[in-house]
Amino acid sequence: MLHFCIMNMKNVLLPVFYLPPISWFSVFLDAESEILFEQFESFPKQTYRNRANIYGANGKLSLIIPIAHNGSRAFKDIEISHREDWRNLHWKSIKTAYQSSPYFEFYEDKFRKIFDLKEKYVLDFNLKALEIVQQILKTEKACSLNEEYIKIPEEINFRDKFSAKNPSEFEMDEYYQTFSDKLGFLNDLSILDLICNKGPESLTYIKNIKQSY
Repeated sequence: MLHFCIMNMKNVLLPVFYLPPISWFSVFLDAESEILFEQFESFPKQTYRNRANIYGANGKLSLIIPIAHNGSRAFKDIEISHREDWRNLHWKSIKTAYQSSPYFEFYEDKFRKIFDLKEKYVLDFNLKALEIVQQILKTEKACSLNEEYIKIPEEINFRDKFSAKNPSEFEMDEYYQTFSDKLGFLNDLSILDLICNKGPESLTYIKNIKQSY
């Protein structure tokens, strides 16, 4: 039986995002998947690698980690710019957006730790933030980093699957959001939105998302 389970595992290549959308977690936490993170890709602009979407008072709000333009192209070498106090700005935006949500206060201290991180590189920051989110979700999904860029990888390739510009390809049920009575449901926002509104039910919600490999 053990042999059967191993043979049916899927090897998945995932990009590393900033407080990823809910759909990303449905792939990441799939019990039948072995996760490999992409770190050598050429850094693509305007993606979730350095942005997260939350539900603000006026609708979708993108939180963007500013990038230091130092000539680096590989994602693992992309440095965070410190010309502005973006950590404090992002944290204030999150507090404003979710302070009246059902579970923000319960998780606030752990969320705050994300914005105390002092990582130099976007990749490292994203990975440390993911560790904190896994603590909140009470998951311990193992993962590893790839060792080189392969244009056509053997793994199931999700590097271009999640678009920050186009509607999500993943099917998920609507849930109550802080401003949904006013502005309607916004699909596939950052995992923060789900946690703040669904709390301990977040993991069950993620596992019920419909996806196709």
